[in-house]
Amino acid sequence: MNREEVGMIGFEIVSYAGEARSQLLEALNLAQKGEFDQAEELVEKAGKTLSQAHKSQTEVLQQEASGEYSDIGFIMIHGQDHLMTAILLKDVIKHFIELYKRN
Repeated sequence: MNREEVGMIGFEIVSYAGEARSQLLEALNLAQKGEFDQAEELVEKAGKTLSQAHKSQTEVLQQEASGEYSDIGFIMIHGQDHLMTAILLKDVIKHFIELYKRN
């Protein structure tokens, strides 16, 4: 896998992670308003979006694990950063929704 191919996967990961982040922040807004069913639906949808990002990430990892050298550039690192942040945000927002439910 060359640098350009890895870069495209990096952009793909950024796109999925950004979409999930938007869904999660909207879910938090809905939870603040007491609209818990819609909030939880968005969290689930964000989880599926993050799964797509993870699938893209796994493609690069599998090729590297099989001995194929991949030239990782800043775009891929940027994608990894976005993915991990969105995954953390999902976990935190799930807890916030539960807290809003209790109030």
